[in-house]
Amino acid sequence: MVTIWVELFYSTLPGWCANLLAMRALHPLKRVIMRVDDFDFELPENRIALRPARPRDSARLLVVPAEGEWQDKSIMELAGFVQPGDLLVFNNTSVLPTRLYGSRGEVRVEITLHKRQGNGRWAAFAKPGKRLKPGDRVNFSTCECRVAEKLASGEVILDFGSDDAVEAVLQGEGVMPLPPYIAGKRSTDEQDAIDYQTLYAERPGAVASPTAGLHFTDTVFRALEKAGAHFTFLTLHVGAGTFLPVKVEDTSDHIMHAEFGEIAEDSARLINQTRAEGCRIIAVGTTSLRLLESAADENGQVHPFSRETNIFIEPGYNFRAVDLLLTNFHLPRSTLFMLVSAFSGLDVMKRAYAHAIDSGYRFYSYGDACLLYPRSDAK
Repeated sequence: MVTIWVELFYSTLPGWCANLLAMRALHPLKRVIMRVDDFDFELPENRIALRPARPRDSARLLVVPAEGEWQDKSIMELAGFVQPGDLLVFNNTSVLPTRLYGSRGEVRVEITLHKRQGNGRWAAFAKPGKRLKPGDRVNFSTCECRVAEKLASGEVILDFGSDDAVEAVLQGEGVMPLPPYIAGKRSTDEQDAIDYQTLYAERPGAVASPTAGLHFTDTVFRALEKAGAHFTFLTLHVGAGTFLPVKVEDTSDHIMHAEFGEIAEDSARLINQTRAEGCRIIAVGTTSLRLLESAADENGQVHPFSRETNIFIEPGYNFRAVDLLLTNFHLPRSTLFMLVSAFSGLDVMKRAYAHAIDSGYRFYSYGDACLLYPRSDAK
């Protein structure tokens, strides 16, 4: 049911331009033919968290080593698994309140902006999208926009006239664009404006949260510092494509969505220095990992980065920049479950997820976390 709901919600998401596939060429896979069915597992609906743990740092943490037994811990115990000199890399993107409710005549319209086009234009999902056509006006409380284009997929391009107008309507009327598996079960409220944002969010641009970072509090940061860990930040503006179901049978046929990312020169320098000193890079979230891998060369050196990436990571991928991964639990058949399976091994992850389900761990955006070590055969 979860996969079906997500697929219906995002059935209008278009294919992405073929020229964005260049990121695969930068990080070639050891070609492994895999079917999407290989990444399926049974996930009970009641395992998907509709609210976060309170307080944030009370979330559970499953530690998954390459070999040996799993450990059931909590986020407050994360510091016990870092070593002096380790560098945690966080995604400091800030989620925009991009869900809007307007009208076209007497028809109520729900709009979810998902990708900035520039000059006041945004690509958006609309409900009911079939009733909108180019030239239509959608009215909000504080402004209106024009349907500039309607794509064959049903997605629309909306023109608000200026970026300032977009910012004004988002700040005045926008609500958090909660994932469909949450928004489909309850209404978004004021608490979500706090819960769906990381403590360190500072660069607006995402339409989905880098959710592994939601667990971090000042208390957790102090404990990590005391353990000798260091921190740095990058930016990946997470797009709605992160929820896109994989509809192909062979993973090699999947076209990954593109997202804008940026790594500053001083962050890249610190990352490379950490590795040179023999310490570990711990990616906080799959978004941080994807951007680090996008910016790394064949020798594992991370370079300053400022462009879109559509890197797709599946088993066979040769990781270059990340030593450990902290991430939430992901949905079956998703690109994110493929990523963690590439990092720790498909068999390991299936067994770890089975343990998590049986042990009552909570899944996805508002759920619990796991600390993953690289698969035992990784170079």
